[in-house]
Amino acid sequence: MGDRYSDDDRRNDDDRFARHDPTPLSNTMDDVVRALRGGTSSARSMGSLFSRWTDAVGQVVADHARPVKLDGERLLVEVDEPGWATQLRFLEADVIERLRSVAGLEVSRFDIRVKPS
Repeated sequence: MGDRYSDDDRRNDDDRFARHDPTPLSNTMDDVVRALRGGTSSARSMGSLFSRWTDAVGQVVADHARPVKLDGERLLVEVDEPGWATQLRFLEADVIERLRSVAGLEVSRFDIRVKPS
């Protein structure tokens, strides 16, 4: 039984694959994180933010506030009650400094939203 593919087909397939270098997984993951989170931050930044959030803000604040999106140097934080939005706004400069020292993140400002009931 003969081969289904001609030599021309094989050359075209070889050319198609030869033109594309492998993409590092970290680049692909960065694209996925940006698409899922709607921001411009890398997977590494997002991972650092989520894994070190409690270290940066403390357990009490972390129980009521969580990072949602990091878009460049702008951080969206969601809180469970309006009072925590006020508290976090008051602590913003300290939290920004802690994120820099604990997680190595450059955050310049917060956007805070209250979680819908």
